[in-house]
Amino acid sequence: MSDDNPVLETLTDVTAASVEHNTLSVRDFMLARLAALIAVDAPPISWIANAPAIEESGLTADDIQGVMIAVAPVVGTPRVMAAGGHILRALGMSIAVADAEVAAQLSEE
Repeated sequence: MSDDNPVLETLTDVTAASVEHNTLSVRDFMLARLAALIAVDAPPISWIANAPAIEESGLTADDIQGVMIAVAPVVGTPRVMAAGGHILRALGMSIAVADAEVAAQLSEE
């Protein structure tokens, strides 16, 4: 492990270990992760970090809504509503980053 990003590298290692030792299908694994993100009131950056895996697993917006509905009686309405807001903020951040990258590329041309 380098000293440049020890926290990020540790999180990457923990995630890799959970994937390696997992026995669920990719879809079920990501459904469980979504439920956990909602339950712990994960901030937008956590949703951004999981977005590539969510997309690669083939989960849809309907799947995410289904998980939100399923966990609502357990975690409560505020957590589910907060997750919706965090997802929207994460999406907005991702769009802003993509726009900035396009603008930077255009200014280099």
